[in-house]
Amino acid sequence: MSSYRYFEEYDQPVTDNLIENYSKILSGIGEEVSREGLLKTPERAAKAMQFLTSGNCQDPAEILKSAMFAEAYHDMVIIKDIELYSLCEHHILPFFGKAHVAYIPDGYIVGLSKIPRIVDVFARRLQVQERLTHDILECINNTLKPKGVAVVIEASHMCMMMRGVQKQNSVTTTSGFRGQFEAIETRNEFLKLISSDLS
Repeated sequence: MSSYRYFEEYDQPVTDNLIENYSKILSGIGEEVSREGLLKTPERAAKAMQFLTSGNCQDPAEILKSAMFAEAYHDMVIIKDIELYSLCEHHILPFFGKAHVAYIPDGYIVGLSKIPRIVDVFARRLQVQERLTHDILECINNTLKPKGVAVVIEASHMCMMMRGVQKQNSVTTTSGFRGQFEAIETRNEFLKLISSDLS
């Protein structure tokens, strides 16, 4: 039986540079980089950071364009409870939660998996939640050109939970609305649907 191998591709010069820098960081906080538990930590951290910021190398608009279909559907489409994980650009600590996205088509729909994909693309960058919300909203609005778009993100921030004010139960909510979702009745319908359990 062959031994287990997990293979990922990374830019080797970038990885080598990050490994060196993570080694310096570990040494700088008083760790012994040569001890067994830390021998591969700089390499793991280098690869993890490249993965967690891989959204910088992807074009979310192209992802949407790859699965746009002409369709005469003109009612609300909602994809809710999309898990997201990102890194706060202020402390490089994680924030995580859920995104709820809706749009009202105007001649075109998009493959349902593409909405979570673009959430991931924008989340896998150094971010703030406010900009993440805006990025998702504007990408869908400018690419799909629907009658309306709505995005709500609810997230917990480790920079508030692990350090600073150390509030473990706080949740930050951000929202953005374009087109028909700027009308109170449409917005309220969206907010009611993402808050309810239809199952």
